[in-house]
Amino acid sequence: MNAPLPTVPFCGLEVSKLICGGNPLSGHSHVDSRLDREMVDFYTMPRIQELWRECERLGINTIQTRGDKHMMRAYHEHRLAGGTLQWIAQTASEFTDSQANIRLIQSYGAAAVYVHGSNTDRHWQEGRIEDIRKILLQIKDIGLPAGLGTHIPEVIQHAEEKGWETDFYMGCFYNLSRKPKQQPGVDPQAYKNERFLDEDPPRMVTTLRNCSKPCLGFKVLAAGRKCSDPEQVRRAFGFALRGLKSTDAIVVGVYQKKKNQLEENVHCVRRVLTEKFSERRLR
Repeated sequence: MNAPLPTVPFCGLEVSKLICGGNPLSGHSHVDSRLDREMVDFYTMPRIQELWRECERLGINTIQTRGDKHMMRAYHEHRLAGGTLQWIAQTASEFTDSQANIRLIQSYGAAAVYVHGSNTDRHWQEGRIEDIRKILLQIKDIGLPAGLGTHIPEVIQHAEEKGWETDFYMGCFYNLSRKPKQQPGVDPQAYKNERFLDEDPPRMVTTLRNCSKPCLGFKVLAAGRKCSDPEQVRRAFGFALRGLKSTDAIVVGVYQKKKNQLEENVHCVRRVLTEKFSERRLR
């Protein structure tokens, strides 16, 4: 087993600077429906468990996934087998009763819960953002840290200005909600409305850096679009880890079919953090 990755304080926990994301496990590639299905076919329950054991081997101590029944079952099996990963859960928008969803997530051992970013964004676009604040309060009422997920920097700025009761933020490096959209399971053309623009990451990083609360940055690699070679990955990780607060972390999903992306990501993060520490010592 490798030495643990550096950790940061997070709502009473200590989470690794690199958190293993869950979109590929649920078949959300943000590329096309073919890759969605390929991910679903690959990530059988045994392979999900194998991935999470690999997280532990490489020094990652936290995962992030949807709070749906499939991921609850997966995390339950991880714990039954002696696994120790901490789980940050995303609300599952298909549950019409958000409070019931949150309580079920809690019963399966989640360490924190955040409101699904696409759900937040849809409420923002429809002028119903206060309904999201109510969900945050539902999470806090059961005693778990409550997070706000979004792809839109202005949503975080609004929550900060209004003094929302959120404990942390999940901020996407790319604004995939410029226009209202459905989930790919509902609309097969949903991904065609998503734009990964170079101007987006600096805006979200600045927004998260100016927050006093813990922040988790996600889609650092633009859903695989910044993975053409190791140097491009290193630059993307470097931008994220140098730009965010020293107490923030990043969430990155992996697709292990052709190679061990998780191991490559961990090595890259260790390298960037070592370079960052060396730069501070030289100043």
